[in-house]
Amino acid sequence: MKEDDREQTYDFDVIHERRGTNSAKWDGTPHPDILPMWIADMDFAVLPEIQEALGHRVQHGIFGYAWPDDSYREAVCGWMKRRHDLEIRPEWIQCSNGVVTALKTAIQAWTEPGDEVAVITPVYYPFYKSIEGNGRIVRPLSLTLRDGQYILEDEELRKLDGAKLLLFCNPHNPAGKVWTRQEQEKIADACRRYDVKVVSDEIHGDFIRPGVRMVPFWNAAPDARDWSILCTASSKTFNLAALWTSNILIANDDMRKAFALVMDRNGAGNPNIFGIDACRAAYTFGDDWVDSLNAYIDSNFRFMKNYLLTELPQLQMIEPQGTYLAWVDCRALGMDASQLETFMKEKARLLLDEGVIFGQAGAGFERFNVACPRSVLKQALDQLRDAVRELDLQAD
Repeated sequence: MKEDDREQTYDFDVIHERRGTNSAKWDGTPHPDILPMWIADMDFAVLPEIQEALGHRVQHGIFGYAWPDDSYREAVCGWMKRRHDLEIRPEWIQCSNGVVTALKTAIQAWTEPGDEVAVITPVYYPFYKSIEGNGRIVRPLSLTLRDGQYILEDEELRKLDGAKLLLFCNPHNPAGKVWTRQEQEKIADACRRYDVKVVSDEIHGDFIRPGVRMVPFWNAAPDARDWSILCTASSKTFNLAALWTSNILIANDDMRKAFALVMDRNGAGNPNIFGIDACRAAYTFGDDWVDSLNAYIDSNFRFMKNYLLTELPQLQMIEPQGTYLAWVDCRALGMDASQLETFMKEKARLLLDEGVIFGQAGAGFERFNVACPRSVLKQALDQLRDAVRELDLQAD
């Protein structure tokens, strides 16, 4: 199917009213005239086959305890093979009610209080909370921004010495970096050298820009199946976050048993019956929808990049290779983190994720969610442009 045909089939320009629907993104804004571009959920209706599957479940009328069956596991295996060339076995799939839950479970399963857990910063802020909230210590490895792209210098990998676990993010949130096979091989080499287990958060792995290849950690380092796990989910790809269903891939029997034991101890192992139906439908029927979605998101990124170049040259979008999150360098505005947050809310009337919450290296940046209709993205950028122009006039 050609790209134009896909966009005719799935219309991502439609605006769906989300206020008054218990939406964290829209109903959680401090004022109704503030445009939310923060939390990572999309403003697009889900795949029709998902709606149909959920409709059948509602008509059945019984919503008791659920368990993933063979067809569910086969759908997950099929998706990982088709989309990522990753061979997995059905028994490796451990359901979780979210990837963040899986991060916390892994920390509890394979480290002890006081142990150090490594992250590559700036990074998704629940990584820090998951580590510190469980009495562990954050060991930061810093990305370097060079020529508009983030890289991990070889000397940063030496900081893995003494850590027990690495929380790895691919594609990297918030920077949008998709790690190459060679980069992941270096990380795997260091983890072997220092005996560090890896939790690879690949929840954004289906959002890849044209010309970029997503390589799962296990494909970059096949032996890593013995000492790492992959965190995946249909929730991000298909906008199903509130159904609380993720698939954690654990090949090593002992690691899987330890993970399952902690899940059971925390009462977090029972999947959502609607999540099971939705994930199975998504991974069975969703290929063309995701291809069309990625084409639309790519066009939104290109629109935003050109808009900033022409209307807001003070700001620079770090060119993302994956995710649907734009990481924008606002340091030229000359504000500290607190001033920038106030400016975005009170002047630009935008609710964004402030860069500083992703680590001190993110101070002066803002994360924009571009998984929305083009008209909404343009409105957000227009509001930002007008606020910056007013700022410039006041400076004059």
